[in-house]
Amino acid sequence: MSEGIIGSLITGGLALIGVVITNLSSNKKVVTDIKAEVERNQAVTDTKIEELTREVREHNNFARRMPVVEEQIKVINHRIKDLEKEGK
Repeated sequence: MSEGIIGSLITGGLALIGVVITNLSSNKKVVTDIKAEVERNQAVTDTKIEELTREVREHNNFARRMPVVEEQIKVINHRIKDLEKEGK
């Protein structure tokens, strides 16, 4: 083989190794960036779920108390009617 061909093969091989190394390091950076983004998104999602859970608990507490308030309103209405009858 001539020196030109050997030189070209060596240059091509080194170029290929450089491209492979660059590609691998670039892929590692992309994977790291994606993982960081996923972690940020997960933190936001967790916060939103906690807030929704708090709101649901508030609503459930309100739903439990509402029948008590309705019963108290009935009693108050009966008392008002009794007072109105006494006043006549």
